[in-house]
Amino acid sequence: MEVDLRYPLGTFVLPPSGTAEERGQWITDIAAAPVRLRLAVAGLSEAQLDTPYREGGWTVRQVVHHLAESHLVAFTRMKFALTEENPVARSYDEARWVELPDYVSTPLEVSLTLLEALHARWILLLNGLTAEQFARSFGHPTFGLIRLDQQVARSAWHGRHHVAHVTALRDRMGWN
Repeated sequence: MEVDLRYPLGTFVLPPSGTAEERGQWITDIAAAPVRLRLAVAGLSEAQLDTPYREGGWTVRQVVHHLAESHLVAFTRMKFALTEENPVARSYDEARWVELPDYVSTPLEVSLTLLEALHARWILLLNGLTAEQFARSFGHPTFGLIRLDQQVARSAWHGRHHVAHVTALRDRMGWN
């Protein structure tokens, strides 16, 4: 069976809600994402960073910058949901964002450091939330109403998903 290179871990399945144990695992995955990403890109040349992870896909460089920005957006959406009643999240066109000039000109280290700092803050926030706070929600234009525990699950998967894009490319190209 051939693996879909777009989804090396499979597509995300939204859980109805999360148990304390599941939330703990998702938080652990979010905490580990910056280290996993840094290891995944370690030692890659500029040419390798500019290699798409699949035909028609983003480059490794774009994946790194996207992950930092996407998780910043997710963190912000969670903060709004914790401080407002069912706020509506703004969507964004991630495919167009990766085409902006800062995706080429920003050193990879900037986004790796951003991801590390952001996740340090995010983990402190998540570890301080109650079950009632994880049940708060926000509206998403594409996905509808999302509970915070569901967003944590999505963000944990999202980090693993994009790290897998890089590690799978490294494996296919023999860059290990």
